[in-house]
Amino acid sequence: MQLNFLIVMDEIGSINYKKDSTLAMMWAIQKRQHALNYCKINDLWLKNGELMIDSQPLTAFKNPHKFYELGEKTTVNATSFDVILMRKDPPFDMKFLYALYLLEYAKRAGVKVVNDPTNVQNCNEKLFATQFNQLMTPTIVSQKQAHIREFIREHNDVIVKPLDGMGGMGIFRLSSDSPNIGSTLEMLTQIETLPIMAQKFIPNIKDGDKRVLIVGGKPVDYCLARIPVGGETRGNLAAGGRGVAMPLSNRERELAEMVAPILLEKGLLFVGLDVIGDFITEINVTSPTCIREIDDQFGTDIATDFVQVIEDLFYPF
Repeated sequence: MQLNFLIVMDEIGSINYKKDSTLAMMWAIQKRQHALNYCKINDLWLKNGELMIDSQPLTAFKNPHKFYELGEKTTVNATSFDVILMRKDPPFDMKFLYALYLLEYAKRAGVKVVNDPTNVQNCNEKLFATQFNQLMTPTIVSQKQAHIREFIREHNDVIVKPLDGMGGMGIFRLSSDSPNIGSTLEMLTQIETLPIMAQKFIPNIKDGDKRVLIVGGKPVDYCLARIPVGGETRGNLAAGGRGVAMPLSNRERELAEMVAPILLEKGLLFVGLDVIGDFITEINVTSPTCIREIDDQFGTDIATDFVQVIEDLFYPF
């Protein structure tokens, strides 16, 4: 059975050929002989209560000099597609949120939208992790300086970060004697009008901020350790971290298996846990990455596994 896939994403010409996980998904969709189409979030629109999409047929190639080709743009009803993959990168701003609202119309019309747009809205990547408080380092969320300062005094070495950041942006490490606590908190909380997260610092960051992928409710056997460069607290690749793939530790597998059933129940089929040491720090549900690095270093085919999970929704036997 051939399925008709639509990928909603950023401008395709801007992606990184060597690292882009969505490109791996395109290759996998074609490998499984499904139809492939493309659009951006500004191509989603409503007509008399039905989601319409200005989409283009897409062919993806394993050629860095020409890795895609687009066909003619046409307007079709969202129900023309069997599967819509929402792969727009953060930031999770109002444009992103409106796109999720629109994709709910496709979901209600019977189209399989992955990840589920309702639960992508409901599962802020930092706040959602706090539902598994027992798996986290001590954490608070507040916009009030008094509460955050008390937390810093209690734990002495603390990470503070915005709730809507990505790629390590806006992350600061503060200690009880840091000279810029006030100005840092004023900036991040926008003078006590915006809640932020504070977490006890985990020294194991030196061994990497591990990205553990969960595909269809099952953890991938390998993770990507994003190891900070010298003098840097953040391991994010966007912040200069070095990506080293490695087998999951027993603890990392345990964490993933504790969270996975809830993710599957929510229709979150492709998820990236961020794990430092023994703790989950974030649960990424918008557009998780790191497929390519793990595949390149261990010979896996994570995107094909993901497409097969989607196939099983349509013909499970």
